[in-house]
Amino acid sequence: MSYAIVWEFLVPEDQTASFEAAYGPDGPWSQLFARAPGFLEVRLLRSHDRAGRYLTIDRWQSVNAFENFKRHFAKEYQELDRQLEGLASSEVPLGAFDDMPETGGDSC
Repeated sequence: MSYAIVWEFLVPEDQTASFEAAYGPDGPWSQLFARAPGFLEVRLLRSHDRAGRYLTIDRWQSVNAFENFKRHFAKEYQELDRQLEGLASSEVPLGAFDDMPETGGDSC
């Protein structure tokens, strides 16, 4: 079972390309996270219903892996956060979640 942190971002139209580059799976956030043991992936989702609305899902092997990342990379995290400030007009943490194990059945 893995651990995921979900964020919602509202991004002005003139910042969408820069935001997608920064917060996507090959962007600087993902590159920073990848330096830590236990990081799995960053997923970037763009809304179909609302222009400029995005979700990010940061996946880790466990809560402990994420907590260790925060302890060991706090300075780098804060610096990157400062560098990318202003790309989004709103940034809201939606919560932390555990992946549910596969049941083998059809979920639809």
